[in-house]
Amino acid sequence: MPVTVYGIKNCNTMKKAFAWLDEHGIAYDFHDYKKVGIDPHRLAGWVARAGGWEHVINKSGLTYRGLPETTKNSLDTESAIAVMVAKPSLIRRPVVEAEGGKLIIGFSDESFAVSFEK
Repeated sequence: MPVTVYGIKNCNTMKKAFAWLDEHGIAYDFHDYKKVGIDPHRLAGWVARAGGWEHVINKSGLTYRGLPETTKNSLDTESAIAVMVAKPSLIRRPVVEAEGGKLIIGFSDESFAVSFEK
């Protein structure tokens, strides 16, 4: 399975992830979920594998902060997935699917180094 990076092209965290992958010679496909959208079934799979929607949604971003308090307070798995599909900027960046069924959510040098060790 090739490496697929999901995110938003102009995000600073994405730029760091792209740079890391490029520097380490790791080929990848990029899926811009702001332009192309995200399949709700794939997103549901990420939520399940990550241990809950709280690990996939970006609570520190402007999009989340702009949600009505009633929406934020009533989120559950189903509604969180629906709101992330409707507003993909809510999804943490990057989300990386790699060989061996690896799923990486977010970027750090350490997490990428461990995930991509040969």
